[in-house]
Amino acid sequence: MNNIKLRLIMMNFLEFAAWGAYLTSMGAYLYRVGLGTDIGNYYAIQGVVSIFMPAIMGIIADRWVQAQRLLSFCHFMAAVFMGVATWIGLSSGENNVNGTALFAVYTLSVAFYMPTLALSNSVAYTALDKEGLDTVKAFPPIRVFGTVGFICAMWFVDFTGFQNEPQQFLVSGIISLVLALYSLTLPNCPVGRNSGKQSISEAFGLKAFSLFRDKKMAFFFIFSFLLGVSLQITNGYANPYIQSFGEYEDFKGLFFVEHSNVLVSISQMSETLCILLIPFALKRFGIKNVMLISMFAWVGRFGFFGLGDPGNGVWLFFLSCIVYGVAFDFFNVSGSLFVDKETDVSMRSSAQGLFMLMTNGLGATIGSLAAKEVINHFVYTDALNPSFMSLEGWRTSWFIFAGYALVVGIAFAILFEYKHTREEN
Repeated sequence: MNNIKLRLIMMNFLEFAAWGAYLTSMGAYLYRVGLGTDIGNYYAIQGVVSIFMPAIMGIIADRWVQAQRLLSFCHFMAAVFMGVATWIGLSSGENNVNGTALFAVYTLSVAFYMPTLALSNSVAYTALDKEGLDTVKAFPPIRVFGTVGFICAMWFVDFTGFQNEPQQFLVSGIISLVLALYSLTLPNCPVGRNSGKQSISEAFGLKAFSLFRDKKMAFFFIFSFLLGVSLQITNGYANPYIQSFGEYEDFKGLFFVEHSNVLVSISQMSETLCILLIPFALKRFGIKNVMLISMFAWVGRFGFFGLGDPGNGVWLFFLSCIVYGVAFDFFNVSGSLFVDKETDVSMRSSAQGLFMLMTNGLGATIGSLAAKEVINHFVYTDALNPSFMSLEGWRTSWFIFAGYALVVGIAFAILFEYKHTREEN
């Protein structure tokens, strides 16, 4: 393996480790300090900033600032605000955390972090191009190490006891700070190449809204939004749910109750393996069926959570984590390929921006807020004891989410028309 691949592997490892340090465990910490009813807001704000911040930073990188330097700046700012979030958590009593201040600095941190997902890709593509390497072949094995970094950070936060503590933000901040420094050593990315090619409306994906005139594309983007609703629900609520079993004598002290982040990390392991299945699945079943498989996998993701427990039913939790790879990857990757195949080259980038807007932006935001209302209604049922979580309420919530995914899947199967041909893949 040549030097540039190793350097990009390190960049991807750190990029996703910074996210993995808190993304799946933050809900458990918020619940512990009495902010459990606000969990949905924290995950929704990631979707809100994803609507505009990546586009803004992309415009800056295209026109004025080298991408690797902007990547460094964004991670530095994300690290600073994660440090402040840690200070807020540590300086407050367990039930006296200033929720408004914590949410404000968290919002600023993710506002700078979310654009780095695209910026790191730009840096990698530019570096591989300079080396004369085929990005389609060279990048996926590099990107896999991002998921490895995510898992490693999850495990570190779990086994250090930080998954219920504000120190998880500090871990993320330290990793971001390391990457901010490391980014300055990466190959230079030229600026100005796209300044005359891509308009502001294209950078925000606005030009692609003309695709809604086509019935097939309109249905695709509508269902992208509807599926995006499911994306962040388990990231926010899986850990608090699993840990809530510890309130019951039959489950108290069980390994996966104490180390719920390890259990949830199986989802990321599955995601890594499922990426490798996509080329086969697309060739065998076609894009529509692969996306349909993803939608019904979300039914399993939520349904198995509702049926399982950390004791004798832990195998259902395992199944939920295993199908997550299919649920997440099959739609995101195949959906991106569908957009690439079905849109004219003149608006391909804009269409990809619209796909991300509908899924990780609008869909994930509305899904997080809707999940918050469902869970707050069914789980936190004791007004005199705000820390009490109803186990039956959790199960009801998961079944509601599974039912939603089932309805979306059935509607997609009926309404979305696309004929697969073996030759297209």
